[in-house]
Amino acid sequence: MWAMAFVLTTAAPVAAQSSAALRLGAAQRKQVDGVSDSVAPAAPPPSRVRGALDRLPLWSAPLASAVVPGLGQARLRQDRFVAFMAAEAFLLLQYTKSTGEARDNALNFRAIARDIARRGFPGAHPDTSAWKYYETMEKYLESGAFTLATNGRVVPETDVSTYNGAQWVQARLLFGVPVDNPDPVRDGNYARALARYEATAVRQEYGWSWRNAQLEQDLYRRSIAKSNDAYRRATGNLLAIIANHVFSAIDAFASVRLVQAADGEMRMTASVPVR
Repeated sequence: MWAMAFVLTTAAPVAAQSSAALRLGAAQRKQVDGVSDSVAPAAPPPSRVRGALDRLPLWSAPLASAVVPGLGQARLRQDRFVAFMAAEAFLLLQYTKSTGEARDNALNFRAIARDIARRGFPGAHPDTSAWKYYETMEKYLESGAFTLATNGRVVPETDVSTYNGAQWVQARLLFGVPVDNPDPVRDGNYARALARYEATAVRQEYGWSWRNAQLEQDLYRRSIAKSNDAYRRATGNLLAIIANHVFSAIDAFASVRLVQAADGEMRMTASVPVR
């Protein structure tokens, strides 16, 4: 009787301790699970840009790089897309800067020509897009008169140091009208030489003279040189931009040709057209 009471008295605390241990273990396991969930959250969904790139077919990567350098590499998840895009942005910036400098200097030398060298000639002094005209102004001090007559037929400029005078000499030599002939009008080729002169000589409204304006002429020449240098840089930038498009497209094409085999190895595929 006393033995049975001892067993019952001893078993009660043991059962209570076991139940408490189970509850403590469950609480600790729940706490660990909570910590685990907080340490390893679910992966964020892909961005819209990444999703749009992934929807592009693989074969379109070279075409995408040809249009926008680096875009095909981004489709292929290659980190070097950053290099192609950075090069494109830099070259576009330099091209814009060079063309802007060329345009500003062109406006400058045209303004100097219009306001200084051409101010003594009648007319509205219109600008022209003919580069040869401004290049000629750089070489000759004066254009000379288009005609020495006040009315009637054209009488060419005879001062050979001027541009028009030099054109009249060339026209006479071209058609065999002697330069030392005191009365060239009687020559049979005079009319042809005069037509040549009228086609190449500078008209009055485009006439110029740098006399007593040597400082302005120097500024004019410097502006032309700066404009030419800027245009050359812009041309080099444009060629570099084209090369960046081509290299990016070739790189993407080579990457697309590398396909993954079924066993996970990499292999190069090639195709030969059969005629």
